[in-house]
Amino acid sequence: MTDPKALLDWVSGHRDDLLADLRTYVELESPSGDKESLNTTLAWLGSWLGERLGEPERLHRVDGGAYGDIEVRDYPGTGDKPILLLCHYDTVWPLGTLAEIPFRIDGDRGTGPGIFDMKSGLVHAVWALRALDAFGLPRPPIRLLLNGDEEIGSLASRPVIEAEARGVAAALVFEASAAGAIKTGRKGVGIFRVEATGVEAHAGLDPEKGCSAIDEIARVVLYLHGLTDLSRGTSVNVGIIEGGTGTNVAAGRASARLDVRVASQDEAERIDRALADLRPHDPRATLEVSGEWNRPVMERTPSTVALYERARDIARELGIQLEEVTVGGASDGNFVSALGVPVLDGFGAVGDGAHARHEHISVQGMLERTALAAATLTALAG
Repeated sequence: MTDPKALLDWVSGHRDDLLADLRTYVELESPSGDKESLNTTLAWLGSWLGERLGEPERLHRVDGGAYGDIEVRDYPGTGDKPILLLCHYDTVWPLGTLAEIPFRIDGDRGTGPGIFDMKSGLVHAVWALRALDAFGLPRPPIRLLLNGDEEIGSLASRPVIEAEARGVAAALVFEASAAGAIKTGRKGVGIFRVEATGVEAHAGLDPEKGCSAIDEIARVVLYLHGLTDLSRGTSVNVGIIEGGTGTNVAAGRASARLDVRVASQDEAERIDRALADLRPHDPRATLEVSGEWNRPVMERTPSTVALYERARDIARELGIQLEEVTVGGASDGNFVSALGVPVLDGFGAVGDGAHARHEHISVQGMLERTALAAATLTALAG
């Protein structure tokens, strides 16, 4: 096998090419909610991938409806099972952000909307494959999946991701790193709503005839926040409460919307039971729970740890100390991990500021991660 440092030298020699590709990609604004912009971006990606990697062995495109379309590209390689590369092309930034935060390289710092989360990551993946081809190194069969709705929960792409992940040997997710660390675990995410219905009455004239939905929701909020157990990696946050029609009216309706993060399936089941067991304090009131687990837990499994240790050892040859971490945020890697596939997440940018105006990447980090991805992929060939 070629010394990983030789791969890094080759990638570094193409620094300007990587940055030119990255500039074009970042300057194609692609907010999750703008279908026309997403279509334009995906069309450019198809052309660019054809130029950089050649035509795929298989091209499968799925209409995302109101969301961005999903495209799957299979490239041949050594081995029976492909490696799945996950990259989303949507960003959280609305159209016009580019005028406020233009693409710019200042020394080692690169900025622009979506550069960190996660447009740099796809450039890493593509140039990693180009590096392997340049050295004539083996690579496993590659299944590259692009989706345009990750930032809003992968509503259209989830079934496609799950279908395409079945039978793969492993998955690399080119989401941004966590301060350079690979993500070997991600929490599961649940988004729920509790709605209380009470009995309206004049709060001053007939207080005994009223049954306040706000009182019910207030009790529910305290109960739900009490479910938080940080020692088990579980947090419950009621972020929005609504209700009532006037200060002198016992509220007929009120609701609470909550975000739940869990680090294990056992904790997800505990939260499910707690939500199912909710009962009103006043028998005249009703409580109704809606919502779902948006993403399952990405647990730190032995197979994922083994894959991480392989990448960590390769990183050492590049002079990089590659740490691992479990994070509270979720990604499409959660769906794949839940199928029993080993997943390494965070192969993308080194930098900071996901979803923030100080979003930025390290250019040197981009080159190193590209070389690391190339060396990891050739190690997985066969």
